[in-house]
Amino acid sequence: FHIVTEGRCTLQVPGQPDSILNCGDLIIFPRELEHTMLAIDYDDGPQEHLDFLQAGDRQGTGMLCGEVKFQHPAAQQVLNALPAVFIIEIADSVEWLNALLKLIMHENYHGSSASSVILDQISELLFIYALQHYFQHNEQSIGSLFALYQHPRLSQSIEAIHRDPQKQWTLALLAQQASQSRTAFSTRFKEVSGWSVMQYLTWWRMQLAWKALLKGKSVAQVAELVGYQSESAFSRVFHKHFTVSAGKVRRNPELFDGSKAEASE
Repeated sequence: FHIVTEGRCTLQVPGQPDSILNCGDLIIFPRELEHTMLAIDYDDGPQEHLDFLQAGDRQGTGMLCGEVKFQHPAAQQVLNALPAVFIIEIADSVEWLNALLKLIMHENYHGSSASSVILDQISELLFIYALQHYFQHNEQSIGSLFALYQHPRLSQSIEAIHRDPQKQWTLALLAQQASQSRTAFSTRFKEVSGWSVMQYLTWWRMQLAWKALLKGKSVAQVAELVGYQSESAFSRVFHKHFTVSAGKVRRNPELFDGSKAEASE
């Protein structure tokens, strides 16, 4: 992602109209995408890459660039539900964006030896708030699993799965949670999310299983936790879902745990 911290610039993405970005605007790229950013106000001379203190009162464009790295496989479903690029304009009175921009500026002008750590955390917050903002303002365009959480009836079955993931759920039981017949429930679930009911149930259980294994629970304990009556059945589903064995994840949590946000000026 990029956030304009000084001046203005033009964002060019192949196949899309150019966008004018003003100071404070936030641009999110959920996936790798070719793009160009050109300063609008600049002095003659070669381009220079300077931090805030070095730049001083020079005319030009300031940009904070960040990258959020996901190591949890479930992150792909989040990213796939987003457009190739979206912009949150500070002119829309987005209070959290203005507040975080002030923190970024403060750390760059008055920061200490801990500033890089603080800026990384602010970058992570920027991304989380941006996701929330997008989902709140684009409910009709959101596909995949996020549309389920907004649906007045289907969300009831989702909440039931989340409350009690180890329960031996059937299509009939989940349809009851949504106050629908099995056929109507199954059809609507597929129309809204693109997933079958049992696909979602398995996906959710596997996310819980992944987290529990990283915390050191045994494969047998995790299998019971997420509703599998045999360790072998759970292990087969887990390997098919993640293409790695449950035992390997448990034995090597350092290889699979964590996410990281990094920022650069």
